[in-house]
Amino acid sequence: MSKSLGKKIAPVPIPKEIGVVDLIDNYFTAYNSARLREACQLLTQDILKEGVTVGVSLSGAMTPAGFGVSVLAPLIRNGFIDWMISTGANLYHDMHYGLGFDMFAGNPFLNDVKLRQESTIRIYDIIFSYNVLLETDAFVRKILQAEPFQKRMGTAEFHYLLGKYVREVEQQLGIKNSCLLATAYECGVPIYTSSPGDSSIGMNVAALALEGSELILDPAIDVNETAAIAYHARQAQGRSAAVIIGGGSPKNFLLQTQPQIHEVLGLEERGHDYFVQFTDARPDTGGLSGATPSEAVSWGKIDPQELPSTIVCYTDSTIALPLVTAYIINRCQPRPLKRLYDKRQKMLDKLQEDYLTAKTQTAALAKTTPKEVATHPCGRLLHNTI
Repeated sequence: MSKSLGKKIAPVPIPKEIGVVDLIDNYFTAYNSARLREACQLLTQDILKEGVTVGVSLSGAMTPAGFGVSVLAPLIRNGFIDWMISTGANLYHDMHYGLGFDMFAGNPFLNDVKLRQESTIRIYDIIFSYNVLLETDAFVRKILQAEPFQKRMGTAEFHYLLGKYVREVEQQLGIKNSCLLATAYECGVPIYTSSPGDSSIGMNVAALALEGSELILDPAIDVNETAAIAYHARQAQGRSAAVIIGGGSPKNFLLQTQPQIHEVLGLEERGHDYFVQFTDARPDTGGLSGATPSEAVSWGKIDPQELPSTIVCYTDSTIALPLVTAYIINRCQPRPLKRLYDKRQKMLDKLQEDYLTAKTQTAALAKTTPKEVATHPCGRLLHNTI
């Protein structure tokens, strides 16, 4: 058999004492353990290098389990995450730790009727007091009344301000291990949410709107800013990486940056250079949002030339993330912080400039409606409407 087909599996008994790098490199030999090994190696050998902009999408109830503090915050502080898209729920439950509230390990077989009677909330095998929700809500509503929030803004600015106030509370309480929001604020990592109304944070924003708050979360700002980040990543021979934890709306919002650039804005683009996903969903049922990397190529979300640099590991993210983070921290030197939050306007200006230039050039080449558009039913409808 040709040696080029793969590395020989030569099993040896696992030693009593073993480091995480040795464990993953030498004992994760097949199936999804091998995919996890490949993801770790791709991340450390290619992705987490100078010149690669790393975007991470986050879904699933990860922060209630403490992964915002234990896993994601260290990656941010070490410069391994440059920007993020998260569900609002993850950011909401992340704040519980920043505000000093207690979360407890329970089990998934508790009596939920009894828990309700005792004012206890359950997230599978995590339990906490209903007062944690009420007090977090009260904190959010209080700070959202501050003057900096009384305007239209994108969710990156919104979460940056939110993280600033949470960090102040952490300092007052003497909390040493910052939560995800506070860490992102300190490190200048912009965090977006693709569905700002779909969480308790959005619910509190809506409640304040009934009281006359001028805060408006504008999704158009987010679409343009995230596209600008992806566009900027390719400047000066740079590369763009998409690291996906789970799936859902955050995954699509991260990947749609490329179609936004070439399909909608008409700018030359080839898709993300790297794609790594940890998921337990399946593509054949429609549950794997955005489907596989090869399918994403057909949308222009992934560079077809970089398809070998794409990995999907079908496993529980709560298993994968601690292992991957430990592997990365052991193998990689910290990267300088890009502080993309501070560069948002500059990146957006460049995207807008290039878009308007391309649009002007296109209009000059086709002063009349193109034949294929004029003869297409949608083109005739558009012509008759206008």
